[in-house]
Amino acid sequence: MPDACRKIIHIDMDAFFAAVEQRDHPQYLNKPLIVGGKPDSRGVVATCSYEARKYGIHSAMPSSQAYRLCPQAIFVTPRFEAYKEASNIIRQVFSNYTDLFEPLSLDEAYLDVSNNSSHQGSATLIAKEIKQSILHKTCLVASAGVSYNKFLAKIASDMDKPNGLYLITPEQGSQFAEQLAVGKFHGIGKATEKKMHALGIKIGKDLKSKSLAFLLQSFGKAGQYYYNISRGIDHRPVNNHRISKSVGVETTFQTDINDRIEVIQHLHKLLDNALKKLHDKSMMAQTITVKIKYHDFVQITRSRTLSQSISASTDLGPVVKDLLNNTEVGQRKIRLLGVTLSSLQNPSQINNYRQLDLFE
Repeated sequence: MPDACRKIIHIDMDAFFAAVEQRDHPQYLNKPLIVGGKPDSRGVVATCSYEARKYGIHSAMPSSQAYRLCPQAIFVTPRFEAYKEASNIIRQVFSNYTDLFEPLSLDEAYLDVSNNSSHQGSATLIAKEIKQSILHKTCLVASAGVSYNKFLAKIASDMDKPNGLYLITPEQGSQFAEQLAVGKFHGIGKATEKKMHALGIKIGKDLKSKSLAFLLQSFGKAGQYYYNISRGIDHRPVNNHRISKSVGVETTFQTDINDRIEVIQHLHKLLDNALKKLHDKSMMAQTITVKIKYHDFVQITRSRTLSQSISASTDLGPVVKDLLNNTEVGQRKIRLLGVTLSSLQNPSQINNYRQLDLFE
């Protein structure tokens, strides 16, 4: 199907965690609400209500900083079971319109409604009905972006929040991308944005002016993606069989830690939890990554890809210790540790590969 014929919707729930809390606790309505760590903890903001955002509070901000910006804010601990329950209902709504929907997280998803003939095939009207159905079934508000590809649909969903519904047509796509600040492009993070600014690339039009060869040389394989999206092109399909790429856990300490032995003990606990998640998914991994955030918020990661697959029974103790050798553990105070297992594979796939090797 040509891209111009595709009809993609991106649904993004508005302030999802906070909205669930305000729905379930009417006393929180119309008040600055922060879901995340307590202000006297080392935690961060998971999300916050729009009333709190007026004070400059945003996700991933330290809770202590959020408190300084808005001392009257209400801080609540996340209730993930409640959020998962709401998310499951929302996904049931999606299934009423298409089998091709790709959840990105608990609160957002892509839907391909190209073959949905309701509302004379109008994706905008379908998106409007989906928003109404979500509101009716969950009392929660969603924003929707509609376009002919995933990149522009996601951009569109953020254009008119909260309770937004925004359309970018095939005729508008290229010009829309040209006017967009590169920092607004999905897939361009702060580091890449800074590098682009240094190269004189401020908006999509600047990005579009660069040759593919230049972008490949400057940004590696991602250069092809940047070349395409600056032209409003994104061929990625909506994948309804999305496989988790990683499992991970992390912890923020109430008080900074500095002892190397204590760090290793905490990493082993995190690793055990990550391996349990791996077991629950019936998956095996190939790569282990240790994340360290020092007391001054400087963050580093150290990774190792093993020759043999990682399962719940794999002894990774020596690997964890080895990964710490090229760090300042024991010399600098640490506020956060994390462990991630990635390059996930289904054990049956691994067995198939091994069988093929035997016959080669």
